[in-house]
Formats: sequence, structure tokens, C-alpha cells
Amino acid sequence: MKKIVLTLVAVLTMTSAFAADANNSTNEELQAYNMKVNYGKLGDALDLTVDQIDAMKDIHKIFCAEMMNAASADNSEKTDLIYKAVGKDFKYMSYILTDKQMEKYKQLMKATLQNRGLVK
Repeated sequence: MKKIVLTLVAVLTMTSAFAADANNSTNEELQAYNMKVNYGKLGDALDLTVDQIDAMKDIHKIFCAEMMNAASADNSEKTDLIYKAVGKDFKYMSYILTDKQMEKYKQLMKATLQNRGLVK
């Protein structure tokens, strides 16, 4: 009887450990698509005005939502959705940023996406 109980406990323990590991990898993958930023630091890096920061916040909310949609999409569609979201973001940001600011923003976005393993 002891062997049965101990075997049952061992099986339940291993099952819960595998489930916890699966949840951790899913959370890590979703975290890569979380594109929230510190607007103050980004504003300092790009030398933005207060009006530009306000406009950027609105545009970036749309970008964040599109990236989370990409995170929940099938693997075959993720890359395409990421590139579409980034393209829209660049298009909208080009309306509010100067050419110099836009170039720096593109560099920062490219580095961020590469560091998170979302693009090559």
C-alpha cells in the first residue's frame, strides 16, 4: 500500500513540475512580445518634445496591441504580423518624428526586436 501511495505522489509531483515548466516557457515567449517602453527615457534618447511624446504614446499603444496579436498567432503567421506591425509603427511615427529622430528610433526598434529574438 505504501508503494502505491508513494508512486502516486511521485507521479503527481512530476506532472506538476512539467506543467510549471511549460507555463514558464509560454510566459517568457509572451514577454518577448510585450513592447511597453519607458516614454521618459525614450523621449530623452530621441530628444522629443512633450507633444511628440503624447502622440508617440497613442501610436505605441496600437503597436503594442498588434504585437500581442502576433504573439497569439500561429507560428507560420508570427513573422509576417511582426513585420506588418513594425511597418505601421514606422509609418505613423514618421509623421511625428524628424528624420534624425526617426533614424534613431529605427535603430532602437531594430536592436530591441533582435535582442528579443523576434527578427533576424
